Amino acid sequence: MPALTVVFRTQSQSEAAVVRGLLEANGVTAMISSDLSRTPFPMSVGDLQVMVGDDDAEQATRIIDSHREEGGPGRVVPFGTELVPLEERIGYRFRDRGLLEHALTHRSRVHEDASGGVFDNESMEFLGDSVLGFAIADMLFRQFPQHNEGQKSKLKASIVSATSLARLAERLGLGDFLILGRGEEKTGGRRKHAIIADCYEALIAGIYLDGGIGPAQGFIERQFQGLIDEARRGGVHAGFTEDYKSALQEWLQREGRGLPTYRLAGETGPAHRRSFEVEILVGGEAIAKAEGKTKKEAAQLAAREALTMLSAEF
Repeated sequence: MPALTVVFRTQSQSEAAVVRGLLEANGVTAMISSDLSRTPFPMSVGDLQVMVGDDDAEQATRIIDSHREEGGPGRVVPFGTELVPLEERIGYRFRDRGLLEHALTHRSRVHEDASGGVFDNESMEFLGDSVLGFAIADMLFRQFPQHNEGQKSKLKASIVSATSLARLAERLGLGDFLILGRGEEKTGGRRKHAIIADCYEALIAGIYLDGGIGPAQGFIERQFQGLIDEARRGGVHAGFTEDYKSALQEWLQREGRGLPTYRLAGETGPAHRRSFEVEILVGGEAIAKAEGKTKKEAAQLAAREALTMLSAEF
């Protein structure tokens, strides 16, 4: 095996891939390596290295340097610059943008990457769910001292539902920043509620890992205070937890279209993190489908999609 030289270091899988592509487009064979084992949280500085043969090292360095020049075509910039708009929307600037990239990376991207240097956000999603649950419980404890445990639990379940997370993620435009595989991109992954809701939880974990519990709680409070205020005014069913199934049934009956039928169209993921896809049929014709963490949630999201589509027809 020929001797190799490291010509570029980064925390970003995407930036490493860009640099490798740049070198290979200029006739220099390159590879990406990591000095870390594959772990759920690849956070060490400089853990990804772009390497070339010793004989190509000087040329590779010139190519990379030439593309760092301000205004140069296809210039190399630190990965994450394009994520500045997202940081502005969430009100938090990452010290380690590799964490933000990690939070945005869907498993479909990992499945299509042959380098082994890309990590999906599922472990971060798990952590973010716990951080979110803690922060919301703290807010409810302080703001609803008169409520008993059961009432607080119902409020919490309503406020942190996947439907709520997806809608908040849509407000941030989170789907525009997702790092998806080509297959998921083609099937509209940026608009799938299950994907962006999971990414929203991973984003919370990213803020927590980068800045600690204070910034994470601050983000959650800014995002969820409106929902909590609505819950205070209208009860546990306020906010983004509308009964779309009932609304769809009423709409169809008014239009003389008959009752909808809900059918399980598929299941994905491991047993402990199942995702369900539910399809709605009207008159035997499929009109909408959606994914959710439970069949009930998927049915509600599918009903919401159906209402949106049907409303656009009239």
